[in-house]
Amino acid sequence: MADLHEGDRRISRQVIARGPWWVRRVAPAVEEAAEHTKVWWAAAAVMTAVGGWRGRTAAVTGIAAMATAELLSNAVAKQLCRRRRPPPEWVPPEHLRERPDSSSFPSGHTAAAFAFTGAVAPSWPAAGAVCGATAVMVAAQRVHSGAHYPSDVAVGGVIGLAAAALSRAAPTLLRRRVLATFRARARRRNCWS
Repeated sequence: MADLHEGDRRISRQVIARGPWWVRRVAPAVEEAAEHTKVWWAAAAVMTAVGGWRGRTAAVTGIAAMATAELLSNAVAKQLCRRRRPPPEWVPPEHLRERPDSSSFPSGHTAAAFAFTGAVAPSWPAAGAVCGATAVMVAAQRVHSGAHYPSDVAVGGVIGLAAAALSRAAPTLLRRRVLATFRARARRRNCWS
């Protein structure tokens, strides 16, 4: 475990605020779009407006998955695993003013991004591809800005994909449960007749 933690720190130190000029230019815009899940709400609005039934289904499933991921990452995992963010001396001064005070582990932004993408992609693959590219940029930006270690982002992605799977499966599971309840009640009524 110590080797994993040390590798995490080494990668973070090499990645924070480095990279080609275009990454440094794009990262602030990606951060702004991902803040308070603005980009995902905007994507849901566009899908609802132009996607017909498929777009509305993808948007609703994406929002449900995003809400589930945020609950799991921010309200549960961050409370259980208190981890400090990468040290301030690694982070350029322009990124320090926007650093959150919450636990670094896991990345809630990444969880929301991967949840939305994972829920949208099966319903509308083209929209899922666009969301997927954006989700990867959000994840990379979280490490690049010094807000998270790579393992925080990786676990956030796993939580997001799990939330997407759960959100996509929930209607089927609920439908089966409701049908089983109705059938059981009908059998009981028939027994009394």
